[in-house]
Amino acid sequence: MHVFAGLATTTFVFPRADAERRRRLVRRWCRRLLELRNVDARVHGAIAAHGGNVLLVANHISWLDIFVLNAHRPARFIAKSELAGWPLVGRLIRDTGTIFIERARRSDTHRVNRRAAEALAAGDVIVVFPEGTTSDGSEVLRFHGSLLQPIVDAQGHVLPVAIRYHDGEGLRTNVAEYVGEQSFAQSFWRVCGARRLCVDLVAAPALPARTMHRRELARSAEEAIRTALAGPDGATAPAIRGGPGAGSP
Repeated sequence: MHVFAGLATTTFVFPRADAERRRRLVRRWCRRLLELRNVDARVHGAIAAHGGNVLLVANHISWLDIFVLNAHRPARFIAKSELAGWPLVGRLIRDTGTIFIERARRSDTHRVNRRAAEALAAGDVIVVFPEGTTSDGSEVLRFHGSLLQPIVDAQGHVLPVAIRYHDGEGLRTNVAEYVGEQSFAQSFWRVCGARRLCVDLVAAPALPARTMHRRELARSAEEAIRTALAGPDGATAPAIRGGPGAGSP
């Protein structure tokens, strides 16, 4: 019912809503989704630093990452084109402004970068996962700099955000991971079956893109996320409680 309510909102309300109202609706819907799935999301640091023209970069563990990030900083995403064909979820992420890239076509990167740079320069916030794939969360894979070119062109800021899932006691859990040959349905039902799932979003200081090359930005963002993940766990680190239902508009 919640998914169908989201589809109805993007179909009938979004066309008449301004950008700020769409962001509020996305945030509210995603927070309710986390509440329904008993996911406790906590924010460490200034994830809302800078109003717009921000490229948020994060490590990538799960399909759930998208909704956790949107629950705190509604944004557009750059995602692989295969996601557009997913039942229901694909329609939702299409309608919320996701920019899809055909990874099998190298030339498509130029199209996506040009479109993303225009959106950033207009004040949007865009999320990319520079690892290019998901991991089990135990390590950060090498960041690819190609998708950071739009923020260099737009002369904005890169905001590194580390994502880590744990069981509420600070112990890392693989419940949310979406890796290997696992299907979306398998991953979804595993998340649904979790008694409790916690996720920390740890925001590092923003990096000015206008003075850096994309490869340098990628290395700096990767190192910032590695450092954040090596810090105190979610059970002990100071946090701004930003989980489900907290301050929903």
